This record gives sequence, C-alpha cells and structure tokens, in this order.
Amino acid sequence: MNTLAASSLIYWAASFALGCFALALACAALRLLRGPAASDRVLALDTMYINGMLILLLLGLHFKSELYFDIALLISMFGFVSSVAMAKFLLRGEVIEP
Repeated sequence: MNTLAASSLIYWAASFALGCFALALACAALRLLRGPAASDRVLALDTMYINGMLILLLLGLHFKSELYFDIALLISMFGFVSSVAMAKFLLRGEVIEP
C-alpha cells in the first residue's frame, strides 16, 4: 500500500469518526434536554464532554495543530472535576462540606 492510499484511508476514516462523534454529541444533547432524571442529564453531560474532546482531537490531527490537543486536555480535566462535583451534589445535596 503506497503512502497516497494510506493517507486517503486515514482521511476517510477520520471523516467517518468525526461524523459518528458529532451524531453521538447530538444524541447526548437530546438526552440532556429530555432526560427524565437528574442522573440521566449528568451522564449525558459526561458523554457530551467526552465526544467534544474526541472531536477536538480529530480536528487536531486533521489540521496538524497542537492547540487542539491542549484544549482537549483542558476539556477532559474540567469535565472530570465537574462530573465528580455533580455526583457529590446529587448524593449529598452540597459540593463543599463545612
């Protein structure tokens, strides 16, 4: 397999993955708006930040820019901290205990 065919295969695979992540992001947004329980909304928000991070990683590969990777790292860190805070709030009713 020559490099041109490999490059084309990577381009189409990344495009397909980008479409799948965008579709998953839209489904999670729908669950965030319609979710019957608060736990459903929290899980939808977790799914949204993970899909957003993956979309940024794919765009960073496509545009060959390191800035996208730094932003994806920040999104993943803030997403994890917010998930822990939201879970603690749902369990105990407060985030910061006195």
